Amino acid sequence: MTNKLELELQIKRCGLTKRELAQRLGISEMALSNKLNNESESKASEIFLLEKELKISKTQRDLIFFAPCVD
Repeated sequence: MTNKLELELQIKRCGLTKRELAQRLGISEMALSNKLNNESESKASEIFLLEKELKISKTQRDLIFFAPCVD
């Protein structure tokens, strides 16, 4: 389950819009929104790209994408 708050904070820290991030991932804004809202899961390849694009550490990656249950 994705930790939406942490992911959105990291997107802002990097100075990206969700539109720009979706384009860099090669997905639609709606697909990104679904992933942020835990309506669909991120693929391993998308997580890898997010890790690069958002300059996150492996620890941050685990906190964001492999969090237990996040409200």
